[in-house]
Amino acid sequence: MIKCIVVDDEPLARECITNYIHEIDFLECIGSYSSVLEVNSSVIIKDIDLLFLDIQMPVINGLDFLKMTVHAPMTILTTAYPNYAIEGFELNVLDYLLKPISFNRFFAAVTKAKNQYALQQSDTSIILQEEQDCFFIKSDGKYEKIYINDILFVQAMQNYVIIQTTQRRYITLLFLKNVIEKLDETAFIRVHKSYVVAISKIDTVESHEIHIKDYKIPLSRNYKKEVIPMIIGNKLWSGNK
Repeated sequence: MIKCIVVDDEPLARECITNYIHEIDFLECIGSYSSVLEVNSSVIIKDIDLLFLDIQMPVINGLDFLKMTVHAPMTILTTAYPNYAIEGFELNVLDYLLKPISFNRFFAAVTKAKNQYALQQSDTSIILQEEQDCFFIKSDGKYEKIYINDILFVQAMQNYVIIQTTQRRYITLLFLKNVIEKLDETAFIRVHKSYVVAISKIDTVESHEIHIKDYKIPLSRNYKKEVIPMIIGNKLWSGNK
């Protein structure tokens, strides 16, 4: 859920935007204010994901507020004056809505915010600790610590991955390639376009399948020539001389 606040000195404008927010299932309005002075005294700006900000307001206008805010959230400007557009985009605002704001135009802007929010979450999904035996992922709205030695395998599912450990499975918004870059290539190996497994956890290798505990993982023909030597190595006991 994307947390939003609305800042506009016009009551009808605030009501319009707030009503639009309530119609969107991925937005949550946690505050509505008539000036940026109220924002500074009422909320911690770093805890906000999306700011709907009017430009022409008394005391401090919206653009000046953005200039003095070190870590501003994603911002959509709302104004009746198109001449501020260039200055607004120079401040890296996400979009610029001209009043009166139609719902269709509003929806287009917040969809852009939704996509940007997903990218931001993906960039920060993995937070490596100084200790190299564990890392954090964001899963179900919280940060979960995973010990690398507990990982059995990682499975790709479109824009998500499943990280299966000895205790449980985790689902997080990541691409498999992002995970592979973080894992030790001597301890993990790709066995299929959608699977990376922990070499030490493999119990059985068949012609088209790998077994880890009760899990059956497909072994792709494209990876098989690299996988078998990596898994077996010089550990095969054989009666052949």
